[in-house]
Amino acid sequence: MSRTRFTRRLPAAVAVAGLALAVAACGGESSTSPEGTTAAAADQLKPNADLSQQTLQITVWDGYTPEELPEKVKAKLHVKDMKVALHDTNEIAMTKLTAPGDSGIDVAFVSGQYAQALNAAGLLEPIHPELIPNLANLYPEATQLSYDKGNKYSVPYTWGTTGICYRSDLVKTPPTSWNDLLKPPAWADKKVTMMTTERWLALPALKALGYSVNTDKDEEIAKVKDALLAQKPHLLTYDDTTFGDKLKSGEAMMVEAWDGWCPTTDPKGNIKFVVPKEGSDLWVDTMVIMKSSKNKEAAHALINYILDPEIHSWAAENINYKVPNKAAMEKVSIPKGSLLGIKPAELLNGESIVDLGQASTKYTRLSTEVTAQQ
Repeated sequence: MSRTRFTRRLPAAVAVAGLALAVAACGGESSTSPEGTTAAAADQLKPNADLSQQTLQITVWDGYTPEELPEKVKAKLHVKDMKVALHDTNEIAMTKLTAPGDSGIDVAFVSGQYAQALNAAGLLEPIHPELIPNLANLYPEATQLSYDKGNKYSVPYTWGTTGICYRSDLVKTPPTSWNDLLKPPAWADKKVTMMTTERWLALPALKALGYSVNTDKDEEIAKVKDALLAQKPHLLTYDDTTFGDKLKSGEAMMVEAWDGWCPTTDPKGNIKFVVPKEGSDLWVDTMVIMKSSKNKEAAHALINYILDPEIHSWAAENINYKVPNKAAMEKVSIPKGSLLGIKPAELLNGESIVDLGQASTKYTRLSTEVTAQQ
């Protein structure tokens, strides 16, 4: 299975100070309830529109879709043109999408809580199911995502969870708890890594302490900070991208990891993944249509095309993330040791990460203060 290196979750080089502030820049307000704010009324779209008079521009993480996607889309949908803009992070995408004026973007790939914030700001076109018949290919569970139940304004593209990725031949006892990372045993001292991406830096301590991944309570976040600072002297490093390489080399024994980036298919067969007993998250990356798009019929047609099993299965086969498309996953040959076999029902045991509005800045501050202190 090939594997493309990309940076779907890394912090922006110049951090956006909280998702809520990014949305506020365009005059919108974020909401912690996916149903609390409704996007502007849906445009009247034409199911049989002449797509040859429309163009498409998307923004997506590098390597997250096939390089030949524009050519295939033009040949299949007969749109006039298709362009792909790249973003390294959700934060960078949000800067594009919330800037004053028309971004020119028709379809954006962003994580679920960011789609929620864009919708709360009235920036998204509601999904017109009649223009996306391939929605029928999705697992039933893919319609029950807490940030957007019923896929009213977003369509899931990939999904997964977070856990502990570890070297089974190096650890004396296989990890079962987030505390195995937060309070590593002596034999694992300075052999552990953590991610710095805001919500995921906090996740292990939140779950270990019995809190929600979406808490905005100051006293709970303060306890999380204490736990992370106490852990810090025992870390090898913070690492959002190369933790798999550190495991392979033996430099690390246990790392916090997104499931798709845990190299469990390594030929040596000694790298394992576990969701700790305290539970974890359910993250989702989505496709959304911008309200400002002048090519909304083509945008729906693009999403419908991507949901074709032949097309959507590419993501599972090339970036090692599960797709919430039953028909597509049935086409995927799952290698020995791969985490692609995790069932949708298992994923839904995780707690969905949602937008916290202004409270998002609390996690920005937490990450900055924890990683900056010596």
